[in-house]
Amino acid sequence: MSASFINDRDFHDFLTAMLRAVPVYGPVAKRSGFVFERLTSADELRLDYDVTVLPPKKLFFPPAQDLVRFRGPEFQSCVEPLEKILLGVHFYDVKAIDQTDLLFSERNFDVNYMAHRQCTTIVASNVQTVSKRAFFASVGPEIEPRGHDASLTKITGGYVLEMRTPKGEALLEHGRFEPASAQQLDAAKKVNADILKRCPEALEHSSAEIAAKVRAAFGNEDLWSELAADCFSCGSCNTVCPTCYCFDVQDAWNVDQVSGQRTRYWDACLTEDFAKITIAGGASENFREERGERFRHRFMRKASYLNEKLGGPACVGCGRCSAACTADIADPVHVINKIMAL
Repeated sequence: MSASFINDRDFHDFLTAMLRAVPVYGPVAKRSGFVFERLTSADELRLDYDVTVLPPKKLFFPPAQDLVRFRGPEFQSCVEPLEKILLGVHFYDVKAIDQTDLLFSERNFDVNYMAHRQCTTIVASNVQTVSKRAFFASVGPEIEPRGHDASLTKITGGYVLEMRTPKGEALLEHGRFEPASAQQLDAAKKVNADILKRCPEALEHSSAEIAAKVRAAFGNEDLWSELAADCFSCGSCNTVCPTCYCFDVQDAWNVDQVSGQRTRYWDACLTEDFAKITIAGGASENFREERGERFRHRFMRKASYLNEKLGGPACVGCGRCSAACTADIADPVHVINKIMAL
């Protein structure tokens, strides 16, 4: 892995050159928060953001994604990947992308996701501002982010760019870079290590200990009913989660009743209808009818069920779910530490 340095005065020109060459998406300020959007100028980029409202997975797996357009017996794929650069992804979101990459490719290769993913150059950036509900330092620390092509770290005087893939190396052609010195690399390493000490929340046990204890609590229905007592079943925690990947598929017919499209939408296991199925006679059955059952399912998925497959928890400590929950009950740190204390 090679590393280069670009000084502050040249960084704006580097961004501008990239914008002229290829679509670039990055964190921008929007109302009271930050979102990943296509940049129209270098001045919009906010690498000092704390956390975005929605995770960057939305570029590969949009909230609503047309899969097929059809007219009578004829159909056409809607996959239209666009070469792009995703700039400014925090390491915890890179870890989340690593997980969704695996889950969308391991058995039934999801062309709709992977086509967009494979045409994207991901540039990670160091965390400069820690969000109020973050706990990324203590969740799955044994897992290293892998899916980025390069990483950008702000140090005094400029930025260190560490390249991991040929796509990352190609970024150098857009700016005036020089080889990074040993001192600059040490400074970048220190910056990334120091930020881990600033998380306001923390899990108190290892991933393996948490997975075992959470799984063992499955049958404690009183516990899950208590934890979910104030849940609105709104699904906000699922919607903002960077590792949630459930979806619903619906067909919509145009007014001609001949043509239409098949679209998939983000789905949420905390909502009441998620586990509702149709049975004979037009009736229905909900196999997670109670809020406690749905709440339990979410935490089993995040802390236990997928650990063996992923090598660690299906949670990266971004804190989005904690911030999005109106009832303030979705915080994994609060729930898991309570279970571990039983």
